[in-house]
Amino acid sequence: MQHKTKPQITCPSCISKNTIKRGKRKRKLRIIQQYQCKSCNKFFSPEVQNNKTYPLDIILKALSTYNLGCNLKQTSEKIEKRNKIKIPLSTISNWLNEYKSICTFSRLRKEALKQCNCTPQNIIHTQTLSHIQPYTFKYHNAKLEILTKENPQFSAIKDYINKINSDKFPHRIFTYNKNNGSVNANEQRASQLKFNHLKINAISKSNQANQLAKLALNLTKSNNERHQAIQDFMLINDSTTIAVEMPVYLTNWDAGYYRNQKGFIFPLNNYKTPITGHIDMLQIRNNLLHILDYKPDANKQKPIEQLTIYALALSRKLNLPIYYFKCAWFDENDYYEFFPLHAVYNKKK
Repeated sequence: MQHKTKPQITCPSCISKNTIKRGKRKRKLRIIQQYQCKSCNKFFSPEVQNNKTYPLDIILKALSTYNLGCNLKQTSEKIEKRNKIKIPLSTISNWLNEYKSICTFSRLRKEALKQCNCTPQNIIHTQTLSHIQPYTFKYHNAKLEILTKENPQFSAIKDYINKINSDKFPHRIFTYNKNNGSVNANEQRASQLKFNHLKINAISKSNQANQLAKLALNLTKSNNERHQAIQDFMLINDSTTIAVEMPVYLTNWDAGYYRNQKGFIFPLNNYKTPITGHIDMLQIRNNLLHILDYKPDANKQKPIEQLTIYALALSRKLNLPIYYFKCAWFDENDYYEFFPLHAVYNKKK
């Protein structure tokens, strides 16, 4: 039996993970675990925000329930049914107002429910993919319609997503060779490949993804749940994430396209194709397609090769120039982004 690993508790003052439990406090609806940071000696309670009466995970579940298309009354009823807590409608309304700067789907919600005929049952499309392991591919019907209408240059993403849902998509190249228990000899995973690329500088910045990840982590009970919790929370509650765990693949034909482009340095000649992968999160934002990857301890990671392959692959599948793409990896504290074009295109001065 595999034991779940408890997530490390980070000190909100100095971001140290050298923390220990220091007793509990009783509140109206819950008991709060207190911690002490051994680096700065401060005491804190990760569940407490502004002395709220309700647990933070209940607040976040209410936000997601509402943004999935429920009204205030339906949201209150669902929370009461699931969590045995009755919440006044005015309280939920106050939470929506308080978190609207982070949970920015609020600006699209009215249009999404009206124009796209979305309901809590169909606003998110979910499909389990039996690839190397089960992947849960999801996309947001309303955001996909609204954002591709606002950015018609990306309309091909709708056709690609529809193809994933059909028997025309080559799901077989994402699977194990069950005869010998190894990966198919013709398949390479993007996350496993290392190659030489042009020198680029990933820009470190603060991003809304950090805030969303920090909130979503309050919905997890173990480290194993982090990826899905953050993906689901962003897909439901932000205004730019259109899909999660989206499969992409780079074929020999794609590779030939880049080899024949003047100025491109295609770094994957020593690898067999197709090369496959799954994009953690895909966003349409600021007239670009953003490929995001959640990486715990992001400041110790540098997945430039993995994200560049994702961009090269999706660029060809959409017949879209790679200068329309930006890649990033992040956690709740750090966010690093770069243009994949700069990794493979040698622009002459």
